[in-house]
Amino acid sequence: MQKRFGIIIFSVLLVITANGQQKLTVPEVDKTSYELYLNGQWEKLITYAETARLQGIDFFYLEARTGIAYYNLRKHRKASGWFREAWVKDHSFEWLQEYMYYSLLLGGEYGEAYKLAASFSPAVKDKIGYSNKSITGASVNIGYSFNADLKSLESASHGQQANVGDDYGEAYYLKNYHFETIDLSHRIAPSVSVDHSITYIGISRNQMVDWQGRHSFPARTSQFQYYISPDITIGRKWYVSPSVSLIWGEYSYAYGGYYNNRPSFRNLNTSFSDQVFSLSTWSHFGNFSPGVEYNYANISNIQFSQFSGWITVYPFSNLDFYITPRIYLKSSDEKGIAYNTFGVSAGTQVGRVHLYGQYLKGEMENFIESSGYVVSNFPGVSDQKLSGSLYFRMNKKYNFVIHYLVQDVKENYSVYSNYVMQNNLQYDFTRHTLTGGIIWNF
Repeated sequence: MQKRFGIIIFSVLLVITANGQQKLTVPEVDKTSYELYLNGQWEKLITYAETARLQGIDFFYLEARTGIAYYNLRKHRKASGWFREAWVKDHSFEWLQEYMYYSLLLGGEYGEAYKLAASFSPAVKDKIGYSNKSITGASVNIGYSFNADLKSLESASHGQQANVGDDYGEAYYLKNYHFETIDLSHRIAPSVSVDHSITYIGISRNQMVDWQGRHSFPARTSQFQYYISPDITIGRKWYVSPSVSLIWGEYSYAYGGYYNNRPSFRNLNTSFSDQVFSLSTWSHFGNFSPGVEYNYANISNIQFSQFSGWITVYPFSNLDFYITPRIYLKSSDEKGIAYNTFGVSAGTQVGRVHLYGQYLKGEMENFIESSGYVVSNFPGVSDQKLSGSLYFRMNKKYNFVIHYLVQDVKENYSVYSNYVMQNNLQYDFTRHTLTGGIIWNF
């Protein structure tokens, strides 16, 4: 009897609850959501829209109002998702065009924003500053790097530690280098933009030779790099970017030999050329943007492949803060494809200031970053690298940027006998780099 009584009570409560959940109608949802929109009650509007959708009610204005609610809460990536839904139904409204553009732009989906802007009305294009100009941006960066441990390396007894004896001992101690970079971006179609870059690097090193006495010579490298990379927006949310880096130059060093039974040195110049081919692709899914990249390179006459994968997380659904963990794999004859480096980068935006930082940890020798834009083809191996950048927006067209980088580098003091390397001693130092530049947006 008690069991039957309990079942009756449960059934009555269930009926009461069901009756209490009033079935919404489309006119009611339209009216209430519009009132919440007019009053700027964004959180309530989002919750109410979710309730309506659970009951199978959804339409153009409800999607657009949901997008506007998220936009005003600065959750731009969520806003763009709802604007997309409304956009599919009708994208003739100029206010929707403007909301769509800025939600994508402020959410980091630049390619999609520019692609859609090509179809906007002339009035909206003029309002957002969209132009058919082929040149979209340019920048100039100048940097200087120095070896913080140069004096201690030059005074170290590496020859004695490596037991050079009567053999030939040699090391190249980095002094400093400077570089200058000019970047140019242009658009060849609404969904295709191309980045170009030309960089000059001048490297100065001290060549220390232990051979019947200690000798010191300047060793210099002049290096050029040309970089080209198209960014292609395919369909909806899919981006593809191939790139090519061509690196060439020459380096000078002192070559030792005997003359009249005495050590003699002469200066030699040697040219070099390296190439890097890259292909990366990525997409956007809500607050996540995953991507993968493949690099094929010939550096110092060594051919290899490098792979990497990453996912960028936008916890606040905007560019106020984002973080990107990334893993790098590299091919080798000994290990095949194996883990090489782990990296994590993050950025935050406060008003006109955008801060960006990156940390890399691994075996970085002939290491490739940023779709082949940054190539570590200098001698030595690095096991960690830390960098930070500050971007300051002066106005709509000009940005000032400062980069700082600190990196651990390992190189070798080598001992040769009859031109064959017999022994080497590893030493390390810390390299500091400071860069400043200006970015123009046309």
